[in-house]
Amino acid sequence: MHTASHTSGTAAALAALAARLPPHALMTDPDVLEAHRTDHAPFCPSGSPAALVRAHSTEEVSFVLRTANDHRVPVVPQGARTGLAGGANAVDGCILLSVERMDRILEIDTADQVAVVEAGVVNAVFSRAVAEQGLFYPPDPSSWEMSTLGGNAATNAGGLCCVKYGVTGDFVRGLTVVLADGTVLRTGRRTAKGVAGYDLTHLFVGSEGTLGVITEVVLALRPAAQAPLTAVAFFPTPAEACAAVADYMADGTRPSLLELMDRPTIDVVSAYRDLGFPPEAGAVLIAQSDRGDQAAEDLKRFARIAQAHRGDAVVADDPAEADMLLEARRVVGIATQSLGAYLAEDVCVPRRVLADLVDGVADIARRHRVLITCVAHAGDGNLHPHVIFDPARKDEVERAQQAFGAVMDLGLALGGTITGEHGVGVLKRDWLTKELGPAGLRVHHSIKDALDPRGILNPGKVLADRV
Repeated sequence: MHTASHTSGTAAALAALAARLPPHALMTDPDVLEAHRTDHAPFCPSGSPAALVRAHSTEEVSFVLRTANDHRVPVVPQGARTGLAGGANAVDGCILLSVERMDRILEIDTADQVAVVEAGVVNAVFSRAVAEQGLFYPPDPSSWEMSTLGGNAATNAGGLCCVKYGVTGDFVRGLTVVLADGTVLRTGRRTAKGVAGYDLTHLFVGSEGTLGVITEVVLALRPAAQAPLTAVAFFPTPAEACAAVADYMADGTRPSLLELMDRPTIDVVSAYRDLGFPPEAGAVLIAQSDRGDQAAEDLKRFARIAQAHRGDAVVADDPAEADMLLEARRVVGIATQSLGAYLAEDVCVPRRVLADLVDGVADIARRHRVLITCVAHAGDGNLHPHVIFDPARKDEVERAQQAFGAVMDLGLALGGTITGEHGVGVLKRDWLTKELGPAGLRVHHSIKDALDPRGILNPGKVLADRV
């Protein structure tokens, strides 16, 4: 509930913003605010925002934050809102600060293989632009056609190619970040090496808008990769597919992609788009190699290892067939949405226990009588269980929430983490406390207090309130 002082502070802040921002930058229309109230995480709590600001420059972001900080008004940074943990969800009385219209590619330096982009540049648009220059930007979250590079950096997003190339943070060299009081901070470097001072860049990468608002990103690029070859293997059970993953990765091979879908996921995707997958398959692995002349040998090795674990492997000779296989993986999220509400997990464990995690999730689904589909960046040990439920049935909602918690606890018990790439947001903040431990939690709160002493930046996200 807002007190009178909070309400007057919000009114004063909005009046100050309206006086200086360009026309149409500040929106208070209820329909507009409702449309921007949440990200893509279903069933996560969200509040009622007071306004939406569509910023066009770092200077405008600075002015918004300085004004909000002066009046103690919460600010929730937003990009394309493709997140899956509620990290961009509104809180009551907040200003939604969107950088989606800051969408310029400022520079592509082919000599040093770096680029400078504004935070609102869409991943796929950028990836295609650098490809035209003979370069390659590997991080490719499944939402790459929609998600922005600023949002990718704020959540340290992963993708299908992480198994070989790493996550977004591995390619971020520098940032322009606006702090809670409006101060503009530039971190990092453009050079290939640099260890001067604390690594402030990677303090902000993955901070989910709780420490500052990212407005520009300096990204490392790679030379263009070879066109990949693709293979698929079908297994009787997910555990056998996971065993094949462990053996394939243990022999030193680094595929550019290694993805797993279990039977429930295959069923969901097949209902959305007919793939022709065999009905008896308990799991499928999709593998790619982009090692040029070595790619064919890599996939032959994959096929041999799959067969040793009762897998039926086929190398795709037709590029259209390869594209279809990859599209099957990319549409999992869209296909799952058609089933109704779901809680999106993002547990990552050591590869050697991935089979234990998959089997454990299946047991949790049986015990709690809910449908859980599992898709994984298998080469990373990063499993994405989706706990699906009918939000109109209270008992089913409760069982889904219990199952969700059980999966998180299982991931931690297996030596893993509660999130490999989606972030914490509001969905997982209670389990972050378990993962960090008392000392880690204290350090996190100390950093938050130092950079955002009034607590205006994305309040309630990542860190649970102090007890």
